Amino acid sequence: MSHTALLVIDVQNDYFPQGKMELFGAQQALMQINRLEADFIKKAQSIIYIQHIAKQAQASFFEEGTEGAELHSGLQTNQNSIIIEKHYPNSFFQTDLKQVLDQLNVDHLVISGMMTHMCVDATSRAAAELGYQPIIIAEATATRQLSYAGKTVQAEDVQTACLSAFQMFSQVISIDDYLK
Repeated sequence: MSHTALLVIDVQNDYFPQGKMELFGAQQALMQINRLEADFIKKAQSIIYIQHIAKQAQASFFEEGTEGAELHSGLQTNQNSIIIEKHYPNSFFQTDLKQVLDQLNVDHLVISGMMTHMCVDATSRAAAELGYQPIIIAEATATRQLSYAGKTVQAEDVQTACLSAFQMFSQVISIDDYLK
């Protein structure tokens, strides 16, 4: 029997207004993640929250023990929520995520969260390589503008480029199509 779980990656205070690394569209992504959470709760399907905690001494955000590293209060977490701490972009790397998914008999992952170009990317690629047939919900992710070689890529373009590339190894769909 096929089991699907929702993965909510790094929806933490530092990515929101007044945080240390505010993302473009973070609040809008959270609203869409809330819709996914409601659907998974209604269907009694598993939701797994990933929380990044920076371990390096020079961390610019998600510093251990800070309010910025806490999961956003707008999430539907409770004392029974599965929360996995990670220290690298890939949510599978040096965590027990795969073991948790195996225990829950999960074979499909719906992926949401932040940042599209970093942790959502690394985790989605790993999920595909591990056979979880990832589905990425486009509006339930957020990113920021990036710069290289004196050029700046606007957040909307970073988002579009990432989602376009994700189609090579996953299904990328709108939340409305997913919730149909």
